[in-house]
Amino acid sequence: MELNNNFSRTLSLLRRERNVSQRVAAADLGISQALLSHYENGAREPGLAFVTRACDYYHVSADFLLGRSMDREGTTIGAEELYDASAEKGNVLQGSVAAMLNKKLLGNSVNMLFDLLGKTGSKEAIAACSNYLSDAVYKMFRHLYRASGTQDEGFFSIPARHFLAGCTNADMTYSEADYLDALSDQVKAKGKEVIPSMNNDALAAGYPAAYQSLLQIVHTTGERVNETLDRRKKGKK
Repeated sequence: MELNNNFSRTLSLLRRERNVSQRVAAADLGISQALLSHYENGAREPGLAFVTRACDYYHVSADFLLGRSMDREGTTIGAEELYDASAEKGNVLQGSVAAMLNKKLLGNSVNMLFDLLGKTGSKEAIAACSNYLSDAVYKMFRHLYRASGTQDEGFFSIPARHFLAGCTNADMTYSEADYLDALSDQVKAKGKEVIPSMNNDALAAGYPAAYQSLLQIVHTTGERVNETLDRRKKGKK
């Protein structure tokens, strides 16, 4: 049975989420700890019987375990079915299905992020996060604006030479540092309990619609970054 690269990571994460050791999980699943370690490290591929037992043990679908779906029940969500928080304010995006889907994914995830940040009570973290994301939107919009080479860049207060030199990137880096400092300060002042619970069950219960968007971003971003790292490693050999 051919498995994708996501299987081993998902199997390991599910065990950690359940808070059991490899020894305990292996015993429950009827295999040796060494074999489970091989499965979680991607060194060995299991048979269908093990996949079935693992799905029952972790209460997930085979599609989720194999990385074919971000929904634990195996449901595939299309763009038209994805909850869109912006629609509540009458915002309408005219464009392709891909644009609509990504707008929903990012919009829902950002709404979740700021709601979670609000629960920390850190205004500084919220401001730093807003600055970082604003820089990212600014960059993407400005690259699009100047793509034709004919637009008057007097529209922007940052000179083109400073933009191209990476001044916006620098602001993003400082904003990220401010964000980390603000969260650290809040934890020191009020304890680690100030950070809301963000395990799967808590997020699914607190954000039953928008959480699917965040899961999709976590999945696709992880896959993209890991593929890039894998290519770099292969190129160095």
